[in-house]
Amino acid sequence: MKKITKFLLNTIPRPVLIHLSVLLRPLIYLFFKGTTFTDPIDGKSYRKFLPYGYGKQRENALSPGTLSLERHRQMWLYLQNETDFFTKNYKVLHIAPEQEFLRKFKKMKNLDYISADLYSPIVDVKADILELPFEDESFDIVFCNHVLEHIEDDGKAMSELFRVMKSGGWGIFQVPMKNSLEKTYEDFSIKDPKEKQKHFGQYDHVRWYGMDYFDRLKIAGFEVDINFYSKQFSTEERKKFGLMENEILPVISKK
Repeated sequence: MKKITKFLLNTIPRPVLIHLSVLLRPLIYLFFKGTTFTDPIDGKSYRKFLPYGYGKQRENALSPGTLSLERHRQMWLYLQNETDFFTKNYKVLHIAPEQEFLRKFKKMKNLDYISADLYSPIVDVKADILELPFEDESFDIVFCNHVLEHIEDDGKAMSELFRVMKSGGWGIFQVPMKNSLEKTYEDFSIKDPKEKQKHFGQYDHVRWYGMDYFDRLKIAGFEVDINFYSKQFSTEERKKFGLMENEILPVISKK
């Protein structure tokens, strides 16, 4: 199973995999149906989650039904348990949306939901994060997950996200992080995809963020909650939901 999963990850783009999972969801659920793991996003239980990783693979990381990873499930649980996201009227901007989230959020009648990306064919607005086509203070909530590690001028991108967020607004900006790094590791002279994979963990990344990621967000103007949300759950619950104990959920806000 590990070899098959790794082959699929390295040959089939993730958006295509997600589309396939939607089409094949009934069969996937029947095959993986069980009681060991529960995906909070679709509410279904499975006998196992799939391994995931472009290099070294993590066991029980990928939900068969939604193709969610640990970070997606942590975010969903936070929104569900700690916010009124699912009930209050909000105007939301979602940069490079995860397809399962996009599918669910667009159906929520309490949200004025806008998705944006420069390349994705499924978003509402084609937009460059360095020059967003929105007025100042347009959105109550902004999601921007696993995007900034692709952007050399991440400071400019953060400033744009700050500009379009309303005062009193909030958001979640997840990035690949190494908590052991005090300072972010980046080297823009590295251009070869194989070298980027070796240095930054993925062929199209330009950095590994360290704990100074939060200083960068503060420079852009944001208030930052360095939230180890998974730690609020017991060991058994983390295993059940397939969460990482030490993964940070960066919750940001604008005064």
